[in-house]
Parts: sequence; structure tokens; C-alpha cells
Amino acid sequence: MKTFLFITSALAVMGLAFWAYHENYKTQQALAEVRTLNNAIAESRERLSVLRAEWAYLNRPDRLRDLADLNFDSLGLLPLSPEQFGQVDQIEFPDDPQIALTNEVEIFATQEAPQ
Repeated sequence: MKTFLFITSALAVMGLAFWAYHENYKTQQALAEVRTLNNAIAESRERLSVLRAEWAYLNRPDRLRDLADLNFDSLGLLPLSPEQFGQVDQIEFPDDPQIALTNEVEIFATQEAPQ
């Protein structure tokens, strides 16, 4: 009986060791994936900051004004003036369309009201 318990215990320890070894490798793989994703996120954030800086550089008002002046013949862009803006009450909104009801439907109560 002692031999059976000894062998069973040894097999249980070996099974738990195999399970722990397998879990260790899965954990190492998950940590490597996390490192890879963190590096990709850092690269994307750096690329995004560079793109934002380029966008800010390209949208400088003096540069856009010079481009509009250079391409005036083809684009015809003029600077905005205060007279081009209006008040909200000057806007004419369309009237709501009237929906004609052609098919009348009669509704009958089929249940009695609770008392």
C-alpha cells in the first residue's frame, strides 16, 4: 500500500511539474507579446506626433496665404470678410412637409380594462 501511495504521489508531483513548466512557457510567450505590442504602440505614438507636427507646419496661415496667392488664377480664393457672415435669423429654413393620411385605421380594444 505504501508503494502505491509513493508511486501515486510521484506521478502527481511529475504531473504538477509538467503543468507548471507548461504554464511558465505560456506566461513567457504572453510577456513577449505584450513587449511587442508596447513597442508597436510607442512607435505609433511617435509617428503620430511627427504627423501632427508636420500638419501644424503645413497649415501655417502665412504659407496658406502664399499658396492661395500663387494659385489665384486657378482657384480664385479670396480672403474672408465680415460681410460674408450672416445672422441665424437671416437663414430661411424649409417648411415641414405635410403628410396626408389617406388610409384610416380603426383601432378596437380587445381586452377589458382591469378594475
